[in-house]
Amino acid sequence: MLMKLSIFAGFCAALALASEPSAIAIHNARVFTGDGAALDQATVVIREGLIEAVGRNVAAPPDAWVIEGAGLTVYPGLIDGLSTWGVQQNAPSGPAPHARGPEDRPWTTTWISAADLVQPSDRRIEQFRSAGFTSAVVFPTRGIFAGQGSVINLAGDKPGQMVVASRVGQYVSLMSGSFASFPGSLMGVIAYIRQLELDAEHYRLVKTAYEKNPRGMQRPEYDRALDGLLASPRLLLPANRAVEIKRMIAFGAELKQPFVLYGMVEAYRAASELKAAGIPVLVNLRWPERARDADPEQVESYRVLEARDKAPSSPAALANAGVRFAFYSGGIERPRDLMRAVKRAIDAGLPYDAAVRALTLSPAEIYGVSDRLGSIDKGKIANLIVVKGNLFEDGAEVKYIIVDGVKYEPVPEPPQPAPAERLPTGGEDR
Repeated sequence: MLMKLSIFAGFCAALALASEPSAIAIHNARVFTGDGAALDQATVVIREGLIEAVGRNVAAPPDAWVIEGAGLTVYPGLIDGLSTWGVQQNAPSGPAPHARGPEDRPWTTTWISAADLVQPSDRRIEQFRSAGFTSAVVFPTRGIFAGQGSVINLAGDKPGQMVVASRVGQYVSLMSGSFASFPGSLMGVIAYIRQLELDAEHYRLVKTAYEKNPRGMQRPEYDRALDGLLASPRLLLPANRAVEIKRMIAFGAELKQPFVLYGMVEAYRAASELKAAGIPVLVNLRWPERARDADPEQVESYRVLEARDKAPSSPAALANAGVRFAFYSGGIERPRDLMRAVKRAIDAGLPYDAAVRALTLSPAEIYGVSDRLGSIDKGKIANLIVVKGNLFEDGAEVKYIIVDGVKYEPVPEPPQPAPAERLPTGGEDR
């Protein structure tokens, strides 16, 4: 009897495996490849987690599960360019310890990697995946040098299955208010960052010399803070107001590592300077707004009112100037609000194709992973979404989400989600 049950179970398992499609083909759809014009009546073929083929004359393989794409549009999976989705923040919090100087390195955790903090159970992963986000560049965000960012896919049972690239940048903020001593001011934090960069460069030179010829040379002491900084491909520096953008362009030029600016509330005032500097930027989609509990009698300055009105035009200004930019969620809690924020940028003059690119290929390029993410091209990871309607309109309907070649269907958005941690801007409060 036991043998019969075992044979029957094996037969069922084999049948289940046989019924799993070895490929997926989205047939006769409109396809935004991610760069360039859309392809009408095209087919995308996915096999073993990768894009096998895409084009107008591509036939669906006989072993593929076919999605009829008439009336549907296929986009590359959306990418949040700076996020905390799925990351358990464990960097230091609370009052900073007394610091005697830069050698104490308070609130520096350059060695922490977001890849080691990923929690697949974070409700935001499924929530934003249902809106079409298949990847996010996630960071620890607490501290001055908060830690290494990682690119993750928004699906998987284990953290290791989700990580696409473990180290893509170091998150830097200008927080200073928690310090009773150095670096308890904006100037102090700038000096702190500059000193750490100088220390890292000296550390690199000494290590290189020792590794080249250690005989007769004292062994350099290991420093995990400097090691973590040197392992960072790029720095993320905050800048919101135009004066901050110009200041950070000059400051970043002093540093020994490539850098990206994030924030960009007043990028509409500094697009030409950003173009001349030739650096990429990340635009916060959480447009400035009046606080709900603000004093109704408070008279706001013209500069505040102008920024609130014109911030959504910053992406259009950057696109017109030829600046490479990507969007990030900035702690927006509801996917619907995130899409509406993109729509505001489009209404303020950003071309639709540029908006799609800012959430797909551009973040992949900025973080150096465009060889595997960001567009629908042969050989890349099969991250894409199938949508009915205009992606950024309220009436758009995400039909399917495909992450690493696995098909998901959207879940309804909760009517009132629990408050999520707001992503710090890292800039000065003025």
